[in-house]
Amino acid sequence: MTALNGLRILVPESRELDLFAAMLEEAGAATLRCPLVRILPLADTGEADAFIDRSIAGEFQDIVLLTGEGLRHLVNYAGSRKEAFVAGLGRMRKIVRGPKPARVLRELGLVPDISAPQPTSGSVLEALVTGPLGGRTIAVQLYPGDGAARLVEGLAEHGAVVTTITPYRYASDADTAQVLAAIEAVIARRIGLVAFTASPQIDRMIAVAAQHERKTALLEALADTPVAAVGPVVEASLARYGISPSLSPNASFHMKPLVRAIIGWWQR
Repeated sequence: MTALNGLRILVPESRELDLFAAMLEEAGAATLRCPLVRILPLADTGEADAFIDRSIAGEFQDIVLLTGEGLRHLVNYAGSRKEAFVAGLGRMRKIVRGPKPARVLRELGLVPDISAPQPTSGSVLEALVTGPLGGRTIAVQLYPGDGAARLVEGLAEHGAVVTTITPYRYASDADTAQVLAAIEAVIARRIGLVAFTASPQIDRMIAVAAQHERKTALLEALADTPVAAVGPVVEASLARYGISPSLSPNASFHMKPLVRAIIGWWQR
């Protein structure tokens, strides 16, 4: 397949770097692979273990799943309690932010009860506040950082009793030399497209550039280098740095639609 011949793409994917890059290369692109963050299990699983026990005991009426990765980690922590934990999830109303947690639920033999219209925390909140929340016990599976703080605050403001769990952590210690080399390639305008698939990638790239006094040069380069964003969450993260993406999927915000969007943009 030669749909992307002549296009060199910086692929700062984390967990699924090789899969995403391979999809682009199969379409004819040349890729520069740069893992920016690593996802790690918790160093101390005490809080997660307590959360699993409470889920098994039926303490939550609803569970909001923001990431597939988070649910996978909870299932792994459950160990011998997996069957009981999955049964507990089955008794809850399950709300998903996007396709990844929905996919993991299906792998467990479960299905979402509510899917947010857009894969954002704000959209999850909008979907839930259409019904009464006063006194409702809601578990919210978060991701590292404070990107979903407004969701938690909004649920509490509507009277819900909210419990949160963040089941994994980011290790932003990917090879700094490799990250810096990718930054210099962008600054030198040797990259035809940067394809961001998660907000931590953006923060990590900007942080490394700042540490080496290259932040201004990087932001200037990103202002006139085409940037692809996998969806609204990444678009919002880019906007914090004054970066406007050139393309994004219209729906189904994950890698395959992003590849199709890149092909459509390149072939215009």
